Amino acid sequence: MSWDKARGPRIAFLGTGAQGASIGADFALAGLDVTFIEQWPDHVMAIRENGITVNLPTRTINAKVPALHLCQVAEIKEPFDIVFLVVKAYDTKWACQLIEPCLAPDGLIVGLQNGMTHEDIADVVGRERTIGAVIEIASNMFVPGITNRQNDHDTSWFALGALDPKTQERVEDVADLLRNSGTVEVMEDIRSAKWMKLVVNAAELIPSAIINLPLADAARAPGMLEVMRAAGYEAMQAALADGAKIVPIIGMPPVTTNHPERYVDQIFEEVLKTFSQADTLTTSLQDWRKGRRAEVQEVNGWVVDILAAHGQKAPVNQRVMDVAYDIEAGRIEARPENSTLLIETYQAVADRR
Repeated sequence: MSWDKARGPRIAFLGTGAQGASIGADFALAGLDVTFIEQWPDHVMAIRENGITVNLPTRTINAKVPALHLCQVAEIKEPFDIVFLVVKAYDTKWACQLIEPCLAPDGLIVGLQNGMTHEDIADVVGRERTIGAVIEIASNMFVPGITNRQNDHDTSWFALGALDPKTQERVEDVADLLRNSGTVEVMEDIRSAKWMKLVVNAAELIPSAIINLPLADAARAPGMLEVMRAAGYEAMQAALADGAKIVPIIGMPPVTTNHPERYVDQIFEEVLKTFSQADTLTTSLQDWRKGRRAEVQEVNGWVVDILAAHGQKAPVNQRVMDVAYDIEAGRIEARPENSTLLIETYQAVADRR
């Protein structure tokens, strides 16, 4: 690493919503050199005035952190050694293009995001400067300057891995930093790990948002668990077709089953049991309640496109996309009754098996 070992790396969090702000706060309280870069003006002002407040299950922390508006990136004089990218998957490329001039020549960008964003990062800064990541934390933010994190460090999980084998030896140093916020595993095959996370995201994020319910309630709604699992099964088919391997994530034990669908069930069960609470809203539902678009194409659309490239169909994920786009266009509302729109497709698929 080229950073000053005595001072430590110069770190930026680009995107400081619910996830980025809570992790960045942990870094600041650990004494690391951290700067927040954020696109929500009120959030930046709140952090400048009162610091970032993180409400955890049994405690509240507050950290004072320098916070910049996006427009101030052009004013940055000293480059960053590490940028943790915590923006929406669909914002990845422009965010990387924005920060690339502020990245040290051997600096790294770590994509703490849903979706297969590592390739978008690499397209901008190069594979040798890209670290892929998997993140499993439940959190929400509706008030500027305040994030509500439903997982403390003991139930927060991350995986990191380099795209370029020559960079893999640097990943452990980044992992040590991230361990200020939770458990971190360094993985050789981060691409497969990200696919496994996308599998469970396809099952949970948009389907639960479509019926406007917390994740746990959505999984208990009549017929929805079958729909959600079916979306995950199609995602696993896409992962395997794309050359990914079934690897354990989120702290699960080594894979002991050769049945892909059974492993999807195991991942989903672990998320519901360990990484969500009764009132946990998926990030997609939070987006819709804030009037923003969700990561539809980047998760369910990815499944549809990958299977299509291999001559296969993903009818459940396609239906999830169609309904989601109707909601985002204002043609229908997100509500529990939408479950029938998804169940009908699932049943038609099941009947053809």
